Amino acid sequence: MLVLDAGARAPDYAPCRYGASKSLFRGPGRDLSRPYVAMLGGSSTFGKYVDRPYPALVEAALGRPVANLGGLNAGLDFYLSDPATLDIASGARAAVVQITGAEALSNPFYTVHGRRNDRFLAATPALRALFPQMDFAEIHFTRHLLQVLQRSDAVAFGQVVRDLQRNWLAGMRQLLARLPARRVLLWLADTAPREQAEGLDLAPLFIDRQMLAALTPEVSALIQAIPSPRARAMARFDMTYPETEAVQAACLPGATAHAEVAERLTPVLQRLM
Repeated sequence: MLVLDAGARAPDYAPCRYGASKSLFRGPGRDLSRPYVAMLGGSSTFGKYVDRPYPALVEAALGRPVANLGGLNAGLDFYLSDPATLDIASGARAAVVQITGAEALSNPFYTVHGRRNDRFLAATPALRALFPQMDFAEIHFTRHLLQVLQRSDAVAFGQVVRDLQRNWLAGMRQLLARLPARRVLLWLADTAPREQAEGLDLAPLFIDRQMLAALTPEVSALIQAIPSPRARAMARFDMTYPETEAVQAACLPGATAHAEVAERLTPVLQRLM
């Protein structure tokens, strides 16, 4: 396994900014004065721990600029709270949106950090009323929050999940409305979407087939990119990360999986372009 100590060689992310956005994206920055593709998503789209993420591979195959607008630990709020980034995405010839979890955006029960959407900021009065026994002072991440809620009261947790799902659908529709007409949803996960997704075992959290079906009429294509057994086996060899981040790296696709994603996306984008 390629495990490097903190401070050892890491991929050169060449961080850059686009337009008036304050967010840092994976670079080098692309020339957006000619037709380009925008790719939105979380750490997988950003390409954490890999040298050439799928946006760069698709760019090489298309021969057109691809702006990697993926954000580390980003969910929908990363975009919905940043009009400048949405302006960049809306100006693209086509856009690809990696599906992220329903927990990673502010909702009727809690708020998340605007750019690091895995960070829990505060519980709303609605959540405090639903879980009056809970002390939220020592909770800092959304997944930890949800684990605690599930253990505390499974019935009330189910209500939270249903509201998170409705909130996610509304947020996705808001995002899609700001993107160009040529837009693709990308399901990048270890398994296909499930009939019901109410547990905390598989990401993207709480996204099920019915929710994706509701969005299908609003996009040009829905692509499922499930890493092959070979890609999952290779991940530990074709990623570069410090030993202290091994747990985080295990949740992300390696270079072989990124190549598979690019193979799925490229012909779809070629037709759309």
